[in-house]
Amino acid sequence: MVGSEASSETQRPRASVDGLTIDHVFLTRFNLPSVGPESLIRAQDGWLQDRVELFEQFTVPSLRQQSAPDSFSWLIFFDEQSPGWLIDRLAPLVERGAFSPVYGEQFTNEEVIEQARRVTGAQGDVLLTTTLDNDDAVAADFAERIQRLAVRGRATALYLENGIILSGTSAFLRHDPQNAFVSVAEPWDGAKSVWRDWHNRLHQYMPVRTEGGRPGWLQVVHGRNVSNRVRGKLVDPTKYSRDFPDQLVGAASPSRGSILRDRLIRIPLRESRETVRRVGKNLLLATIGRSGLDRVKEAIQRRRG
Repeated sequence: MVGSEASSETQRPRASVDGLTIDHVFLTRFNLPSVGPESLIRAQDGWLQDRVELFEQFTVPSLRQQSAPDSFSWLIFFDEQSPGWLIDRLAPLVERGAFSPVYGEQFTNEEVIEQARRVTGAQGDVLLTTTLDNDDAVAADFAERIQRLAVRGRATALYLENGIILSGTSAFLRHDPQNAFVSVAEPWDGAKSVWRDWHNRLHQYMPVRTEGGRPGWLQVVHGRNVSNRVRGKLVDPTKYSRDFPDQLVGAASPSRGSILRDRLIRIPLRESRETVRRVGKNLLLATIGRSGLDRVKEAIQRRRG
């Protein structure tokens, strides 16, 4: 079972691709204490309740439906002061071996790697870690595809470039070569995990391998997002139902008129806004650094209330 703590190495989830054995671990921060703009979102009434519902609707089914279900483990990191109702609600998933819970406040790279060793046994040629938010989902063949990208030797960042953004009942096809659904393949010796830095900064530490093709991930835009927003082009979700068997059930097929308006009017507007955001973000990073950027985001979030 995914995320189970088996008593022998033969029972532990492990992938094998062209003779390369891979210890693959999905990593999810559920409700760890945080600083910056995200802390304000987490403090809002109902945040945790809404997050659990999204987790059960999107994230859990997407890993349960993987085409290679016994090839990975799943670690979820919880605040050690999590309310009892949350622990009780998720207890059946833990009992079924859906994931392995870890409780604490903040975790260093070394502590994350130690947890990965615990659930995998660390006997593979490569450690492969994938970050997955608890309100998003991955395609049914995500694990299999990302495992095929893994290489032996030095650390390498891995991305499936294409995905779906779901906003209400509308689905948008998004091309993002450095998206948040990133994985890192690396030797166990000296491993730091995919959480060593932001998903779009990993190229500063290691080479990158990407794959195009069908959508590999699904990002949900909802009222409590910190940075997710609609991007990409409006599409008919029925074309991707085999990639996301349950996650796109509520999405509606757009009319030809809606698609035309999206192509001619809305996409140029979205791209213009993204250009302004990107230039502004890069300027702030260059002048006030990452911590300063977090303070700016926090101030904006406070004004939004």
